[in-house]
Amino acid sequence: MSKTTDIAKSTIVLVGAGLGGLALLEKLSTSINPDKHSLILIDARPALMHLISTLRLIVSDSDNLLEKAIHPYGTHTFRNKFVGNASFIHASVTEIKFGDSELLLNNGQTVKYDVLVLATGSVWPRPIAFPNESREAIIEHVKSRRAEFEKATNILLVGGGAVGIELSGELRDAFPTKPITIIHRERLLLNSTYPDKFRIRMQRQLETRSIAVLTDDYISDSDLASVSESQVPSAGFVSARGTKLNPDLVVPTWGNRPNTSYLPSSVLSSSSRVKILPTFQLPDHPNVFAFGDIIDWDEQHMAGKAVAFHAPKVATNVMLYLNLVESAGPDAKVDLSASKKSVKYTGSFEGLAITNGKASGLGFLDVLWGITLSGWVVSMIKSKGLFVSGLSKVTGYTPSTSK
Repeated sequence: MSKTTDIAKSTIVLVGAGLGGLALLEKLSTSINPDKHSLILIDARPALMHLISTLRLIVSDSDNLLEKAIHPYGTHTFRNKFVGNASFIHASVTEIKFGDSELLLNNGQTVKYDVLVLATGSVWPRPIAFPNESREAIIEHVKSRRAEFEKATNILLVGGGAVGIELSGELRDAFPTKPITIIHRERLLLNSTYPDKFRIRMQRQLETRSIAVLTDDYISDSDLASVSESQVPSAGFVSARGTKLNPDLVVPTWGNRPNTSYLPSSVLSSSSRVKILPTFQLPDHPNVFAFGDIIDWDEQHMAGKAVAFHAPKVATNVMLYLNLVESAGPDAKVDLSASKKSVKYTGSFEGLAITNGKASGLGFLDVLWGITLSGWVVSMIKSKGLFVSGLSKVTGYTPSTSK
């Protein structure tokens, strides 16, 4: 029998408690009126997986990331005006009934909303496809990946985007002499968003660490199922260009896809991303907003954009929408886009910082003439600590090792 969560106040439901979702939560926590508004936070996992540090986490016990980078959700997640005025549900959304303004969850609950915000992020390949059930299951997943890497004598990474590059650097730090190869379908590492000069420099940096890079080459479609499950055929692989590969561990590192399987095709683009207006609203559902990796916007999707460029605008527009509805009445149609106070998203600049182990990496900012950040700069900004030291300020949770 299902339970129904129904609160007299206007209810904001936020689905997705990753870095973008938590950034929005923080913005809203200082803006809402606790006498009028409450919030329900829903996430498929019981804890935040700090994705920026997960590739180091799954390779070794360096920096004690099992304790420092997995932060459970709880009452500590809610601050400022959400203290005593918000709740967390560990569950996945199975269906949205837009006409009834309610969510169906995989635990049997039905959750009503006045405003719904979707920030469900991405689905990642097997190494960082962490389980949803419990923190214990996440820890077992991490230990299994570490054991695989420890046992392997020849590692093949299939995909030379940011995931493949950063994982290769972590593996080289942990295993200085093991053969590591990246195979990448495009003619250069990463993708054409970034200039050739930068992509070539990234490859050369990897090669100086004895990481082999095969570009403009790929594993045949018939072998992709084996790659997805990290299974190596007894005869190994022959690439499209005829290169014989004999790894004893193959790792899918081909990047992410939007986590939108719970949504109907009517709200999705051909790439399975959520179609939005510049106000981050769904075109046919003005009380539903979406941001982060799942939106259909012509940009590279990454957590930094969700935190810095999406969340502040979504927070402003959510509060404005609630205020307009309260002023006009619940049955009135509200045109948020027409309000001069609404904020419109027009995109942001492209930039990334890619680690290559703890001591190196490379970055690019698409500003001015295009600025490349050296290995030393990226190591200082990101590679050494992976932003873990500031995570407690985001989640409100203090790991036992820090207490």
